[in-house]
Parts: sequence; C-alpha cells; structure tokens
Amino acid sequence: MTSENSALTAHKQSIANAMAGNKEAWLALFDENAVIHDPVGRSAHDPEAKGFCGREEHERFWDMMIGPSNLELVPKMRIPCGPLHCAVHMESTNRIGEKATVMDMIAVYEVNDAGKLISLNVYWDAEALNEQFKKLGFI
Repeated sequence: MTSENSALTAHKQSIANAMAGNKEAWLALFDENAVIHDPVGRSAHDPEAKGFCGREEHERFWDMMIGPSNLELVPKMRIPCGPLHCAVHMESTNRIGEKATVMDMIAVYEVNDAGKLISLNVYWDAEALNEQFKKLGFI
C-alpha cells in the first residue's frame, strides 16, 4: 500500500489524543452516529453490551474510561483492510500512581468516506484487568 488508509490515520490520531488527554480532538474524530465498543461485549461500564453511540455517549465514555487514565498505547501491529478499515494489535499500559496495569488488545477501526470514525471495536479481557486490579489492591 503506497498511501495510508483513512482508518489508520484515525487510529493514530485517536491514540495520540487519548494519551495527550485531548478530549475535544478525540471526540472530533467520530461521526455523530459512531458506535464505540470498548471492550466488545458486556463489561462493568457497558453491562448490556450496547456500546456508546452519539456525541453524549462518546463524551460519557471518555469521562469514564480515558479521561481519568494515564494511558500509554503502543501499537504492535497495524493491518489495513481496504481504504476504510484497519485492525491494530496494541498494548495498553495504565499508570496509577506507582502501579500499572498492562493489557493486550485488538482494536478494529472503521471510517466513513469523510474519514470520520463510524465504528470502534476494541477486544480485551475485562476479567484479566480485574485480576490485575485485585493484585494491585485496587479492588
């Protein structure tokens, strides 16, 4: 592939804004009707596995999951699939004081023709994260 696809561009901007704590720039990457599943499936913050759809829900997701975090997101492998999709294997480190959690994840990004994210599906093991929280004394 000689030029980067739009989904890879959105992925790079998304993780850069998340790590920088730039909420408005991160939100601006999403189409108003985009759906975020992070993680995919049921979780403590999405017990019905409906995802987060619409600007208000995207803001709520940020305020709950990204804003309070001290994240380092390191891509291990980026796989473009056509011009509007990509999958990314990443490692997420969240520093909490002197302690940290580390998770492997697979994120699947889809953008529309305008380059706005319409779907973000992130696969990671919520139970494994809870086990790390227990070992670190957070729960």
